[in-house]
Amino acid sequence: MWKRDEAVRPSGQAGAPQPPTPPAGAPGPRSETSHHMEKDIVNIGKSVVIKGELNGSEDLTIEGHVEGTIQLREHVLTIGPNGKIKAQVFAKSVIVLGEVTGNVSASDKVDIRDNGSVDGDIVAPRVAIAEGAHFRGSVDMQRKAGAPAPPKPEAKPAVPAAPQGAAPAAGAPAGQRVGA
Repeated sequence: MWKRDEAVRPSGQAGAPQPPTPPAGAPGPRSETSHHMEKDIVNIGKSVVIKGELNGSEDLTIEGHVEGTIQLREHVLTIGPNGKIKAQVFAKSVIVLGEVTGNVSASDKVDIRDNGSVDGDIVAPRVAIAEGAHFRGSVDMQRKAGAPAPPKPEAKPAVPAAPQGAAPAAGAPAGQRVGA
């Protein structure tokens, strides 16, 4: 994992020794590289309470209380063990270690871990519920948009329908219409 920095550097610097660390407050050459290599994750602590709409464009971990709506459509939402959510949730992926009351919709996966709790409906193509987890609601494992649905078999009548007024098909009891 740490070797990635070398691959990012322009050729000619891969084996070059690093310059001395600049004084405090001065930007260093590695600070920009390490900043871009880190994945942005935001944490909402245990003592934080949010009421309203929460939108974001980075991964989010919630340890506090949130009431309202949470929208992270392209990112991962993690409800920590201390997190208590009363909200409609829309995210790419949702990992539940705490409590969620409300419907959860994910474009990739919903994962309710051990001791996690969801009271509400789940809509996601993949759903995992660990042993020891709590879930009350319904699950709709819809396919991802753009993925072709398998063709549905067409219902074909067993015996072709005879035109009205025509004689019944062979083997059909007399006086009964076939295929209507």
